[in-house]
Amino acid sequence: FAVRNGGANAVIEGCGDHGCEYMTGGRVVVLGRTGRNFGAGMSGGIAYVLDADGRFESCVNPGTVEVEPLVEGDLGVVRTLVHRHFERTQSALAWRVLSGWKVWSKKLVRVMPVDYKAALAAGVVTLAATGTFGAGSATPAGNPPSAPGSGSGAPGSIRAGAR
Repeated sequence: FAVRNGGANAVIEGCGDHGCEYMTGGRVVVLGRTGRNFGAGMSGGIAYVLDADGRFESCVNPGTVEVEPLVEGDLGVVRTLVHRHFERTQSALAWRVLSGWKVWSKKLVRVMPVDYKAALAAGVVTLAATGTFGAGSATPAGNPPSAPGSGSGAPGSIRAGAR
């Protein structure tokens, strides 16, 4: 999943081997398990993985990336992406993550390409220039979204048989 991603933002509920391989930009959120060799050749962008069972680091190819805690601003980006995923798919997993955000957000890790991190630190590139979110894109405050199938009527919601 997201092999050679050059700038798209995406959420997936798990992926097989070689996730985010040769990724050069964008943001990817993985809400489930990954296969082996995650992040091999990744040179840009940031991946966020919900490491629910603490085993994710053993799936990472450490040649070009580091697994680290989230930094300031990451939680807002991830929550926004997961919220959009829920609105568009009515995913039960996304709903559980959003509803239990205080617990689940502590299990998120950040996969950061080493060279990209150095370029950010040196000011060679900026997150704003690489497709991250602006100030006006925070997740709506308040209660978590309604449960899937509860008739929330959220914009962009998808239901079986709906037209």
